[in-house]
This record gives sequence, structure tokens and C-alpha cells, in this order.
Amino acid sequence: MYSFFFISMTTEKKLIAFLESFLTNERRNTFQMALSQRTNYITLAFENVFQSQNASAVLRTADCLGIKDVHVIETKNQFQIDLDIVRGASDWINMIRYGSKNTDTLTAINYIKSQGYKIVATSPHKKNNTPQSIPLNHKLAIFFGTERTGLSETIINNADDSILIPMYGMTESYNLSVSAGIILYTIMERLRNSDINWHLNEKDYDELYLNWLKKSIRKSDILVNHFLEKDNE
Repeated sequence: MYSFFFISMTTEKKLIAFLESFLTNERRNTFQMALSQRTNYITLAFENVFQSQNASAVLRTADCLGIKDVHVIETKNQFQIDLDIVRGASDWINMIRYGSKNTDTLTAINYIKSQGYKIVATSPHKKNNTPQSIPLNHKLAIFFGTERTGLSETIINNADDSILIPMYGMTESYNLSVSAGIILYTIMERLRNSDINWHLNEKDYDELYLNWLKKSIRKSDILVNHFLEKDNE
């Protein structure tokens, strides 16, 4: 556990530089390359997704495509991860979890909206936007529900927009992980080929980098406390 210190942006940068010295050049370059492609312009949210294979596959896709945050609503089901499928992706994703009270779905929606996002509900039954057509002039939080029941009425009724993937067969919907992959890949490709500034700002970049450094360096808590004690002398 870290001792309490107020860390200014200047101190945070010095701490990052200090911890970087414990990385190999290759590891540092890998982190910086991934951070340059990270975004919180798009975020994902999952309501009561309980199939560990799906949950893990989605996290792995989110990491591969540069998503910083994933919101997990667990009012009925626990979001469980299969370590063999996720392959460490959960270490690099910031997961924000909302607990077991029924009001937590609305709490999650209100919190995400307060961060500047429009709520986008995924639904095969609402004939609205597709991944190719949904406007990207605003930060988007894309909500996914369970494969059997989909999203709750609370999310549907409080959504700012909805999105579907066109289908041409007899089956009603795509598998959850496939659906998330198609939507996320399409939107991220559109973003990367646009003039929109989707990259992390300096504060979010440094905060995430510091978090990754702490996770990657052995006994980082001792190193951080030692550094902060010296810096505050």
C-alpha cells in the first residue's frame, strides 16, 4: 500500500522518469507506443454480462484497439474473466465497476454522462445508426447487454442514441464478443482516419503510464514510497 502524498503533475512526471529507469528500452518503447494509440474518446460499458468467455474476449479486443476504460455494471451478474482467453489484457484496461444495487445502472449512466459521453445502446431492434453511420463528433459510451436479454429498459430509455450491425441471415443477433469487435473496430478505424483529436490528453496519458509502470515493476510500492519520501524532504 502506498503512503499518502499529494502528487503534483511535476512530481508525477519525475516519478514516471524514476520508474522508467527500471524498464528495459524495449519495454519502455512498447508502453509509449501503446499509450500513443490509447483513447478515452470511446468507452465501453457492459450490463450484467456473465459469460466469462465473452467478457474476456471483449476485454482483449478493447485492449488491442486502444480503449482505455471499460465500465462494468453488475446489478444481477458478476463480470468474470477467463485468464486463458483474456491473455493479460485486463492488466492494461481500466475497469470501473458498479455493484449490486438496482440503482447502480442509473448511477453508472449518470456518471458516464458526467464525463462528457453520449450513451449509445446496442440493439438489433432499433433501426437507427450503424457503426459506419453513427456520428463521431461527440465522445461515445457504447453499452452492451447479455446475449439472451440484451440491455435493460433503464439503459434503453436513458440512451442518447442506438446502434446496430446490419445482418442478412436468419439469426437474430451476433455473438456478444463478435458484435463488440465489429462495432469497436469500425468506429476506431473511422476515428483514426478523421481529424478528431481522440488521443489521451497529457494528464490522462501520464496517469495511465504511471499505473502501468507500477503494475510492471517488482516491489513498485516500495520504490514509489521511497521516491515520494525523498521528494517531500
